[in-house]
Amino acid sequence: MFAGATLLITGGTGSFGNAALKRFLDTDIGEIRVFSRDEKKQDDMRKEYRNSKIKFCIGDVRDLRSVKTAMYGVDYVFNAAALKQVPSCEFFPMEAVKTNVVGTDNVLTAAIDAGVKKVVCLSTDKAAYPINAMGISKAMMERVFVAKSRAADKTLICGTRYGNVMCSRGSVIPLFAEQIKNGKPLTITDPGMTRFLMNLSEAVDLVLFAFRNAAPGDIMVQKAPASTIGELAQAVKELFGADTPINYIGIRHGEKRYETLLTREECLHASDLGGFYRVPADNRDLNYEQYFEQGNTERVTLEEFTSDNTTRLNVEQIKEKLLATEYIRKELGV
Repeated sequence: MFAGATLLITGGTGSFGNAALKRFLDTDIGEIRVFSRDEKKQDDMRKEYRNSKIKFCIGDVRDLRSVKTAMYGVDYVFNAAALKQVPSCEFFPMEAVKTNVVGTDNVLTAAIDAGVKKVVCLSTDKAAYPINAMGISKAMMERVFVAKSRAADKTLICGTRYGNVMCSRGSVIPLFAEQIKNGKPLTITDPGMTRFLMNLSEAVDLVLFAFRNAAPGDIMVQKAPASTIGELAQAVKELFGADTPINYIGIRHGEKRYETLLTREECLHASDLGGFYRVPADNRDLNYEQYFEQGNTERVTLEEFTSDNTTRLNVEQIKEKLLATEYIRKELGV
């Protein structure tokens, strides 16, 4: 499907962009455009990969003109550009709106104008029942791409929603590893807090599943396992052979005790696709009268999909999953 095609990744210098590059570089894809505002990271990637398939574009999703410049001749887009640090978004909520909401609208506007075939927008579990600025901005981002999907007749627009990506920017795992290496106590917000766990390869798998299977406006969700923060910290300690003490610092600004990937309301019309759930777009128009007589009776049996009711990993299972990440293997020298 990607043979000879041009793929644009916004926020392409981030963790997802690097994982996608490693997945695609050895395929018959024609060109991968890395779009971001970070010239230092782009230069680092240029030196690391040294691959003629990769083209680098300096720009910002907040600036429609720069997005349009990068969009020329593109077949497919993975929209990964985002502000995703929960505490910083709490203090600067309008910055989250500019990147996550307005930026997404700019990417979709440019993609539709350029005749791009498909766009996959990356969202987060924090968009379901959002309680913080980051989650609220991502929830609005989802509404934006669903609305745009209705009006785009030649560009298929869909999205993914997933939980914490292990060892990505903002993940607590590199922090734990750094604290252990420096002989400092591990700082834990709440040991009973639960979080979904998926690695970068699984994040790419989810985006590719959406790319292949989603209809316009769909949100695809992967059935990810979860762990408590306390057991995650214990797993990291055991992998590094450390007897590091733990300091409990309490929940930070805007954090939840557990995360939600599917809300109760979405479960009413979500489809179970085996390893994934599909949340279709609500494509009704504003003429509600035609829906008064008959509703949709098909639904998945799940009431809600959260990090508290999904498969819970124990310490040994967490260690196994951690060892599947490139970051941990590199830190351990294995």
